[in-house]
Amino acid sequence: MTTFDQAPASFAVHTPDTVLEPEPLEPGQIVSGEPEVTGKVLWESADGKQVRGIWQITPGVVTDTEANELFVVVSGRATVAVEGGATLEIGPGDACVLREGDRTTWTVHETLRKAYHISL
Repeated sequence: MTTFDQAPASFAVHTPDTVLEPEPLEPGQIVSGEPEVTGKVLWESADGKQVRGIWQITPGVVTDTEANELFVVVSGRATVAVEGGATLEIGPGDACVLREGDRTTWTVHETLRKAYHISL
């Protein structure tokens, strides 16, 4: 799939089969295990403030500081603990909203793949 500054036309991708590219984690993000992240940007606005794509992480525990994001889990399972907030149990078909600045700990039980939209 090509990344577009502005999509020339409507398009569709089969999320489970989309080939993803390595997106190495910072070593300080890894709490336990050997999680690996891959992803694919499908579309990005010309100003870089809107991004849509597919992201995947293998089992392990990682920390992150979130962007303003809506995502839908395609496959896999994880527990996402939001510092000072909720603990989210997410799996296939779940839609999740994370707020910009949320500090999270992701415990990935089964390789998780999601389709996302991020507003920066």
